[in-house]
Order: sequence, then C-alpha cells, then structure tokens
Amino acid sequence: MFSGVYTAIVTPFKNNKVDFDAFGKLIESQYKSGVDGIVPCGTTGESPTLSYEEHELVIEFCVKNTRGKMKVLAGTGSNSTDEALHLTQVAKRTGCDGALVVSPYYNKPTQNGLYLHFKTIADAVVDIPIVLYNIAGRTSVNIEPITMARLFSDCRNIVGVKEASGSLAQMSIIKSLSPGIELISGDDALTLPVLSLGGTGVISVLSNIIPHEIVSLVKTFEKGDFKEANKIHYKLLPLVNSMFIETNPIPIKTAAALLGLCEFGLRLPMCEMNEFNRIKLEKALKDFGLLR
Repeated sequence: MFSGVYTAIVTPFKNNKVDFDAFGKLIESQYKSGVDGIVPCGTTGESPTLSYEEHELVIEFCVKNTRGKMKVLAGTGSNSTDEALHLTQVAKRTGCDGALVVSPYYNKPTQNGLYLHFKTIADAVVDIPIVLYNIAGRTSVNIEPITMARLFSDCRNIVGVKEASGSLAQMSIIKSLSPGIELISGDDALTLPVLSLGGTGVISVLSNIIPHEIVSLVKTFEKGDFKEANKIHYKLLPLVNSMFIETNPIPIKTAAALLGLCEFGLRLPMCEMNEFNRIKLEKALKDFGLLR
C-alpha cells in the first residue's frame, strides 16, 4: 500500500505564512521525479508550528494538487488523542490515501496508553489506512514491537509503521512478530538496510532536494541489483549526514533555499543554522554536484 519513496515534504513559508505558490511547484517537481507520494505536516513539514487551520489547509492543498498523480500520507499525530483523532478525520474527509500518526510526545504514556491512543483513532476512523510513526528521539517513548503487533492484529486499518528508532534489531523483531506489516524507513541513512529486512520503502527527508536519486536507490534494490544499490547508498551517505548536522528540518530547508526550490523560512523555535554548519552543508551540496 505504501511502498517506494515518500517525501517528507517541507512546508514553504514566505513572510511567516505558508507559501502555497512555492508549495505547488515543489509538489509538481516531486511528481515529475517519480516519487510514490508525499507526506505533508510531519516533522520536516514543521507541523508543531502550524495552526489547526493551516494544518488542514496544507493537507487539502496537497490532496488537490496530487489527485491521480501520487499518494498523500498526511501527518495527523498529536500528544492529544482528541486532536490526533480530529486531524485523522480531516485526512479522511479530504481524500488522503493514509494518515501518519506519531506517538504522543511529552506525555510519556505507558505501552498500554500508546495502544489505547492508536486504537481509539483507528476504531473511530476506520476507512483510512494508518501508519504508526515511531521516533522516540522526538517523543521520548518507544512503541515496543509487541505493542505494534497488538495494534496490527486488532486494528485492520493500521497497516504499517514509519520506523525512526534507528534500531535495526528492533525492526527485525517488528517484522518477525508482524510479517504483514509495512515497515517503512524513517531515516535516509537506513533505507538500504531496512529494505534488506523486508521494508517496503522510505519516508525521506533528502528526497526534497534529490528525489531522482532516492527513487533510483529503492528501484535498484527492488530489481535485485544489490551491488549497484550499495554503491548508491554510499554515494548518498555524506549528503544524508549533512541533513542532520542540526535539527531537522533546519538543514533541508536551508538546502532547498540554496537550490532555489523555495524561500528560506523557518518558524521559531527553529532558527537559522550557525555559520560553521552552513559551510559544511554547502560543501556537501557542492561535493554532490548540486551547487557550484
């Protein structure tokens, strides 16, 4: 259902407002590059600083501008179950292909609390596929594999997980407990290893600026050319690492602006890169042949 490359798309800002003109061009560029879908209103899309109205408008805009072209997996998570439920209903109403629901952050729920949170949403919005989003580095709570297995077994519309725990051992356990679950890499550096574990694809930050190359990596692996996929993986690695020298989405938004894809604009508490890291980012872009 959610296989291949999905871009965790940035939300362009201009004068601190969502720049829908630039957004439309970004979406069209992603489509022409052959990605399978986009993921608006996620971490990279700065969802924590979007108002409720903006969040809904962004989702609606993405659906309208991708109709019949590629899928939309909308970020609808929150640390409030009611809010996450509302946003998932918005995703369903607007025609999204699925909802990406991050584990509640700051609250630090128990595993049973996580189970009840996701099950409440899945049971209330049954006609939209749901992908869990596990990223303990942002939320402080890991969705344990046994909890995922319970949810995958008990909720027919929970179909996959975006795994950003960084633990390949955990991902192996997830697949062993739930062979049918769609395991999606949440980390560009681990796309190839996750595919080798039976993963279905990646929700990529880097594909905001080099979608062709990320698509090529996944398709090359799927064709069984593992030697070439390995070569692409190592070619991408320095650029991948440069995207995380400061908190995402600071580097990817800086890179997008440097490449003329959108204006540079972040909302506090995200701020500009320090000069030393910006120089490192520019060097990585030049070394890859993206900047002169």
